[in-house]
Amino acid sequence: MRITQFNQPRMAQAFVDYMATRGVTLRIEHENHYVIMLDDESQLEMVENELQQFVRDPNHPRYQAASWHSGKTDSGLRYERSNIWANIRERAGPLTMTVMLLCIAVFILMQILGDRTVMYWLAWPDADQHLEVWRWFSHALLHFSLLHILFNLMWWWYLGGAVEKRLGSGKLFVIMLISALLSGWMQAKFSGIWFGGLSGVVYALMGYCWLRGERDPDSGIYLERGLIGFALVWLVIGWFGVFGLAIANAAHVAGLVVGLAMALVDTRKITRR
Repeated sequence: MRITQFNQPRMAQAFVDYMATRGVTLRIEHENHYVIMLDDESQLEMVENELQQFVRDPNHPRYQAASWHSGKTDSGLRYERSNIWANIRERAGPLTMTVMLLCIAVFILMQILGDRTVMYWLAWPDADQHLEVWRWFSHALLHFSLLHILFNLMWWWYLGGAVEKRLGSGKLFVIMLISALLSGWMQAKFSGIWFGGLSGVVYALMGYCWLRGERDPDSGIYLERGLIGFALVWLVIGWFGVFGLAIANAAHVAGLVVGLAMALVDTRKITRR
C-alpha cells in the first residue's frame, strides 16, 4: 500500500527508521518523490497514526535517535548535494537569520570604522543616554574578534534556531530581549558600559534549552548534559581568568539565570500534570 510521499529523502528515511523501531517494515520507492510503501495492511492504522505525529514535528529528537539505531547505509537513496547556506537556513527561522546578519554587518562595520566608533552608537547607555532605548539591546550585536563572533553565532544558530522552529519566533524574541536587557544591566554594574556580545543571550538559551528538555522532553527543545556541563566549565574559567581573556562573566551568569527562570515558568504546568 502507498502510505504517503516526501520531497526530501532524509525525511522519508527518518520515518522509515522510526517505524522500524516500532516493528513495522516500510519501503521507499523513488519516483518523482520519495514514496513510502507498506506491505502488511494490518499495520495500516498504526502507521497512519504515527505519520500524523511525524508530520507535526519531523525534527523531534526521537526520530533522529531512531535513525542512529535503525538506519542502514545501504538504503539506496541518493542525497542531493546542498551548500552551507542552505544547511544554515534549514535550521534557522527568520529571527535567527536576521540577528545573525545584523551581527555580521555590525562586525564588518567595526573593522572599517573601528570598535570605538560603532560602540559610541550601540553600546550600553551612559548616564545621559537612557532615552536612547535601542542601546539596552544593541550591545548584543557588538563583537570584538572573529573567534568571538563565530562562537556566539554558532550557539545562537544551534539553540536559537531550534527554539524558533519548534516554539515560534515570538518565544525566541522574548528570550532574546529579556536576556539582552538583564545580562547587559548586570555587566554594566560590574565593568561599566564598554562591553558587547551575544553571549548573555546565548547563555540564556543554554539554560532554557537544557531545563526545558529536562522538564518537558516532548517539546523537542533540549541541550545535551555534556554541553551544559561545558558551558558551566567555561563560566568558571571566565571568572578565574585562566586564559587572560576579557570575558563578560556577569552577563553570562545573568543570562543563564534568565534562561533557567523562563524554562521553569514555561514548564510549571507540565510538571504539575
